[in-house]
Amino acid sequence: MQALQLDAIHQPAAVRDIPTPTPGPGEILVKLHAAALNHRDVWIQKGQYAGIKLPCTLGADGAGEVAAHGENVPATAPAVGARVLIYPGLRWGDNPRAQAKDFVVLGMPDPGTFAEYISLPARYIFPLPAHLSFEQGAALPLAGLTAYRAAFTRAQVQPGERVLVTGVGGGVALTAVQLCVARGAEVWVTSSAEDKIARAQALGAKGGISYQADGWVKTLMQQAGGAFDVIIDSAAGAAFGALLDAAAPGGRIVFYGGTLGTIPDVPPAKVFWKQLSILGSSMGSEQDFEGLLALVAEKGIVPVVDEVFPLADGEAALRRLEAGAQFGKVVLKIA
Repeated sequence: MQALQLDAIHQPAAVRDIPTPTPGPGEILVKLHAAALNHRDVWIQKGQYAGIKLPCTLGADGAGEVAAHGENVPATAPAVGARVLIYPGLRWGDNPRAQAKDFVVLGMPDPGTFAEYISLPARYIFPLPAHLSFEQGAALPLAGLTAYRAAFTRAQVQPGERVLVTGVGGGVALTAVQLCVARGAEVWVTSSAEDKIARAQALGAKGGISYQADGWVKTLMQQAGGAFDVIIDSAAGAAFGALLDAAAPGGRIVFYGGTLGTIPDVPPAKVFWKQLSILGSSMGSEQDFEGLLALVAEKGIVPVVDEVFPLADGEAALRRLEAGAQFGKVVLKIA
């Protein structure tokens, strides 16, 4: 089979022929039709990720159809020919509150989804919501799982609450907007690009503002009619202080990334006097994934796909993601 592999950091990813996996006991072989990129793939390529082990087949997100069962696959597993999605991690563990020490994301060191086939334990294979294409489905797993856990498992977003999603345009932030809108929240966004704010509004956001504007917190709160019950953030860094100002008393700030680095000089009084909860979140459990898929199916949510590349152009797709101009997920079509 063909796979997009990375041999060394700071080197282009290349398509090559490798052996097709054989499903072992309890495993399912999936013929992949589409896979989506995540910033993690770029960070691995640039040597900016912990525990890098190369060579590897990149990719955590995949959609396809069941090609074969290994021995002793549960009777409840998707049948051969079924359209399926892949849970983007391995070995979360039994504790729903946090992942186990040996939890990993697919695509390094374990073989990932940028390939024609992947074989995984049946517990990680889920039905693809019927209204989604393979490309749309591939755009969902990691971004959707991260957004779902941050919004609902950790921050407990409720219908009618005012929610701020920062840095809209990437896959997780966009999916967080879609999920929170579907649950009946009033969603506002920030971005450095006015067109991304407008496109987020087309997905159901009430409005937004550039985080580069002077006094953006005060202006946005005036537009929204008050402070925010929940703030979903991926940047952290020095800008985190502004989020404390934007949070309503008793509000929850949940962050799933730190693209702007460490959080300096957080005034404790702003946290304890406003009774704020500051929450960390990352990925999600298989139960979170089930909840995500149920919500997507119930509300007919369609993930936003930015651009689709053939597998052979995987390196170009990585550069598209690195450039940061995308709106939604960059997807590989696997012939």
